[in-house]
Amino acid sequence: MSEDNIPQKDVASPCVGVCILDTNDVCEGCFRSVNEITRWAGMDNDEKKRVISRTWQRAKASGRTL
Repeated sequence: MSEDNIPQKDVASPCVGVCILDTNDVCEGCFRSVNEITRWAGMDNDEKKRVISRTWQRAKASGRTL
């Protein structure tokens, strides 16, 4: 079976159950914007990966990464 025929697992949601929006409407738990949160279920894996990348950038910019 070629790699093209292997179904990809869905990218897991970064939600950590801390659903508090900051003044920029970004979740303080997962660092997704309101728009990214509401659109998540309809995104394909490539778009979800781009969102995850942005969440890491936001977390890093906030100084809240390990």
